Amino acid sequence: MIENESVVSILNRILPPRQLTYTVKGRQVIIVRLPQKEEKKAEEPKEHKKEHKKDKKLEELQNEINTLKDKNMRIAAEMVNTLRRKDEETNRLLKYSNESLITELLPVIDNFERALNVDAKTTDIESYQKGMTMIYNSLKNILEKFEVKEIEAIDKEFDPSYHQAVMQEEKEGTKENIVIEVLQKGYTYKDKVIRPAMVKVSK
Repeated sequence: MIENESVVSILNRILPPRQLTYTVKGRQVIIVRLPQKEEKKAEEPKEHKKEHKKDKKLEELQNEINTLKDKNMRIAAEMVNTLRRKDEETNRLLKYSNESLITELLPVIDNFERALNVDAKTTDIESYQKGMTMIYNSLKNILEKFEVKEIEAIDKEFDPSYHQAVMQEEKEGTKENIVIEVLQKGYTYKDKVIRPAMVKVSK
């Protein structure tokens, strides 16, 4: 019996964890191989677990901070590029803002040159004056197109916002402070006075 138990003990150590039937010296033996209990792993100290969680949380926060920094840097770079492009476009528009006006004035210059090249000996004064009048009207039309308008002054009450009085004169039948003569025309551009009219005012 002791011998059989020794054999059983040996088989129990080397055989897999299951129930098997073996014959030992003419005797049938049933062996149940139970799995050995695994030793419980030593639990990590609570303080160590807390430190591990803390480090992991700090790492996550640092990653979020880095992500936000990268995002802010990209946004800042895009804003700088947008402002730069806007400044370039503004400068370009300012640089060539008078292009359309100059283009309109070129034909007037051409007409002046033609008039100056006319032989005065073969041209009568009336025709020459008519040509100059046409050029003058063309120029006025261009100015009006660009919202440059002549300031009305004759028979208007003197207004220092639009008129510059350089002379005063009594005029029969005219009340005081009325523009009686324009010595130099004044002009407005849109809603701004770019040159006041130089006038003579009644007293």
